[in-house]
Amino acid sequence: MTRVRQFVLAAGGTGGHMVPAAALAEELKRRGHRVDLISDERGVRFPGLFEGVETHVLPAGRVQGGPIGWYRAGRAMWAGRAQAIELYRELKPAAVIGFGGYPALPALMAAFNQDIPTAVHEQNAVLGRVNRLVAGKVDAIATSYGKVERLADKYRDKVTLTGNPVRDEVLALRDKPYPLLEEDGIFRVLVTGGSQGASVLSSVVPDGLAMLPVQFRRRLQVTHQARVEDIEKARAKYAELQIAADLATYLPDLPDHLAWAHLVIARAGASTIAELTAAGRPAILVPLPTATDDHQTDNAREIAEAGGARVIAQSQFTPVELAKQMQKLGLDPEALTNAAARARSCGHPDAARDLADLVENISNPAGDMPVGEAQPETPGGGKVAYA
Repeated sequence: MTRVRQFVLAAGGTGGHMVPAAALAEELKRRGHRVDLISDERGVRFPGLFEGVETHVLPAGRVQGGPIGWYRAGRAMWAGRAQAIELYRELKPAAVIGFGGYPALPALMAAFNQDIPTAVHEQNAVLGRVNRLVAGKVDAIATSYGKVERLADKYRDKVTLTGNPVRDEVLALRDKPYPLLEEDGIFRVLVTGGSQGASVLSSVVPDGLAMLPVQFRRRLQVTHQARVEDIEKARAKYAELQIAADLATYLPDLPDHLAWAHLVIARAGASTIAELTAAGRPAILVPLPTATDDHQTDNAREIAEAGGARVIAQSQFTPVELAKQMQKLGLDPEALTNAAARARSCGHPDAARDLADLVENISNPAGDMPVGEAQPETPGGGKVAYA
């Protein structure tokens, strides 16, 4: 008989944390389990994710701003921990899984207090701050890369390489061929800075594309995700340069754009890399230099070494350099197709399945109930916010 377990996922409110958490939630639900989410206000409002999942907002301060900021963060964390303990007494979770970000910390602290099995998933090639804080206490650490910086050797026995789960719509692209690129056909470019956009892409990409040979430039069809404050200036620039471009501040149908893209110009966030390698799309990557521990540079290393992407440091990301790299890729259809295959070779298509297997294996079966048996309701129903 199939048994139902209750899982709690805890994640910070950025796309890098929320997307893999949502992919795991869908896989666990497919297996018949119940799933609740703990996040911040950004996370529970993230568009297109966690439909049908009970969501909870708990206090979680960010450790910054000197002694006063640390004190306030500590108070918020402790309040969040207390409220998570109260929530767990109602839900009786079989396991709590953290995806990084400060909102995950009170949820994990409460799980430690209640002796609930725990795991963390690290999306980046450098172990994040919250995951470093809890690495010694969790039961399992799932990683997206075979080599993860800042992960102490003493924790290696609890590490499992699962990869970084992506949305089903992106994973489906893996079974579709790379779009045919004819020498005189349309060349489709997707420009994306992640969920928040990237100003440097808006300022450099139009001018870089304008430096391409005329015959190549006339073939371009660009989809560009830009920040709100940058979009009108970038739109005007593309129009001035007579480059066909569609711009938006958010791309809810990103998998559709990724499906037809011949080349992606992007940051090197964890979800971006996971989607490129799942779908098999070549890229020019510009790591965010201010990312914690420079983790985006580490994220890009594997796909670059495999030949699936070219990496340009932001300090060297100029229109001239972009145009040079574009010509190396775009004027040789065979090279571009090979780069797509090399990007695909770095993917982990079974990441959601493997991560779900891991959390099932560490979870506590004491609360199992047969499918169809009455299950406890989340207090209040729907989204639950604790002040």
